[in-house]
Amino acid sequence: MAKIPAVGLGTWKASPGEATEAVKVAIDAGYRHFDCAYLYHNENEIGAGIRQKIKEGVVRREDLFVVSKLWCTYHEPSLVKVACKKSLKALKLDYLDLYLMHWPMGFQPGEEDVPLDLCGVVIPSDTSFLKTWEAMEDLVIKGLVKDIGVSNFNHEQLESLLNKPDLKFKPITNQIECHPYLTQKNLISFCKARDVSVTAYRPLGGSREGTDLLNNPTIRRIANHYNKSCAQILIRFQIQRDLIVIPKSTNPKRIQENIQVFDFELTENHMDEIMSLNKNLRLATFPTTESHKDYPFHIDF
Repeated sequence: MAKIPAVGLGTWKASPGEATEAVKVAIDAGYRHFDCAYLYHNENEIGAGIRQKIKEGVVRREDLFVVSKLWCTYHEPSLVKVACKKSLKALKLDYLDLYLMHWPMGFQPGEEDVPLDLCGVVIPSDTSFLKTWEAMEDLVIKGLVKDIGVSNFNHEQLESLLNKPDLKFKPITNQIECHPYLTQKNLISFCKARDVSVTAYRPLGGSREGTDLLNNPTIRRIANHYNKSCAQILIRFQIQRDLIVIPKSTNPKRIQENIQVFDFELTENHMDEIMSLNKNLRLATFPTTESHKDYPFHIDF
């Protein structure tokens, strides 16, 4: 089982025009972990940035940890390998270091990423994520991916996967939304107790009023104390919780800043202050899927 680098570059909503440059800047800044997904529709551009830096001799493929994700319309076991190969082709890679099930929910296969009925509700497939997992295990056996994991799984879903009688490969991580407004304390404890690492997405919160952690007075005061940016405080907070963090940015200055988080340590008091900001505020709710049998967020600790 590979060790996942503690800080990675998130690539969600990185437009194709920005993605290549962001990856090149990130590799020069020391990033070796790149979090991608079929759904983001920018894997071609991310691959171009990776190839350029390999060609320049800045990195070797084996120095990098590249992650992609199986989208929900490919949950049919016969489609899992098809989806993985699409990501590999776009990224122009021979293998992925980690392949995640993006959500525990399967959707009707087809051209639409989120197929909706006339009421605007997602059209599910009748697949089980346990069967989808078996097809993902085959990807490891065939050498297309080194490791597999999950994303957006609640504790019951993760438990049912870990308790699968014929489990060949356990998920090495559960990638979940996590920031000081959604600290996920119980789910993280649950994962760690089962030797499943946690990867925090959206670590900087949101941009809407009431979700913006970069302008939170407590975070700003703590940032001033350490002479660091608010983003650096938010990333360091998760590292000290022993989480993997994947902040997304296409701004060269911020990309460089976001990985400069290993030269200071937050005090226990500051960690407690940040933890106390929790209000169970979930930003990634995926409302069109709430009626899906495997919708993960009805269950809360």
